[in-house]
Amino acid sequence: MHKIENAIIMAAGFGTRMRPLTYTTPKPLVKVDGVAMIESVIDSLHQNNIKDITIVVGYLAEKFTYLTAKYKGVRLVTNPYFDQYNNISSLYVVRERLRNTVILDGDQIINNPAIIGRNFENSSYAGSWTDTWSDEWVMRANEDKFVQSCDRDGGSHGWRLYSLSKWTKEDSVKLRKYLELEFEDKRQRDIYWDDVPMFKHFSEFSLKVQPIDEGDIIEIDSIEQLKAIDPEHWGNYVEK
Repeated sequence: MHKIENAIIMAAGFGTRMRPLTYTTPKPLVKVDGVAMIESVIDSLHQNNIKDITIVVGYLAEKFTYLTAKYKGVRLVTNPYFDQYNNISSLYVVRERLRNTVILDGDQIINNPAIIGRNFENSSYAGSWTDTWSDEWVMRANEDKFVQSCDRDGGSHGWRLYSLSKWTKEDSVKLRKYLELEFEDKRQRDIYWDDVPMFKHFSEFSLKVQPIDEGDIIEIDSIEQLKAIDPEHWGNYVEK
């Protein structure tokens, strides 16, 4: 059994699908029911006594500074490549922070903090079972929940992947090595960081599905989705 020591939150992107809100507000700071999405993530981490939190910022980085005063243990690291490369660059710049680590996106809502429990057995991605079509990444797993493959173009009758993953210290060593290989040596800079363990070096990891229920995590990718989930307050967002 392993125990989560720290968290990395990815929050450097432009949030282009949420424009015009994100012209002045980074997507993770857009409010849902009066709470910035990233604060839902931080609050859930704190409920699990995970206080060592690194947030990777880039676009409108200065807007995040209030979080370091509001939440003890939060540090900000700026990704200098955020406007040039995909999010592999964000994990690359904090790769030395990887140990027994949970990695999350800042632009999601955690409705069930229990899914971030500190005790875990294997490196894993959170996934909810879907019988119907999902255009998100869909994992295929055996009866022991070990991931056998992943469909990046979507699918059905599989585990819909969410941006919550847990990594053992041993796998973090490998993840750091392959991040450096892909980003530095192979110059693979337009890929997602998840491509590294899930596709580029899949055979080097034994990843499992962490089963969650649909609704434990809400990912909002458009203003239409924001309006649907928070019709009364969808226009409220922070300007700091």
